[in-house]
Amino acid sequence: MKFGSQLSADLREKHHRRAVRPRVGDTVRIVRGEFKDIEGKVTRVDPRSGVVNVEGVNREKLKGGNAPVPVRSSNLVVTSLALDDKLRKGKLEAPA
Repeated sequence: MKFGSQLSADLREKHHRRAVRPRVGDTVRIVRGEFKDIEGKVTRVDPRSGVVNVEGVNREKLKGGNAPVPVRSSNLVVTSLALDDKLRKGKLEAPA
């Protein structure tokens, strides 16, 4: 299964890529669905099902408390990249 999110316009210009796999620590904006226009950090990634959990995107449970709501990666735009991983940084900065 393909798993990725679009890059914002300025990141697309800088890294010469259209999309990237979201990782924990990236800042994303939700562009579709119930939580549209919410921006937050990625807290969990599930590549098998193609969903990520975003900070601040929760649903109240019937028995009390909150549960994180998974968001499909295709409904996100990455606005800031976590470049603490050398391999990821090298791939993004390599010529296209």
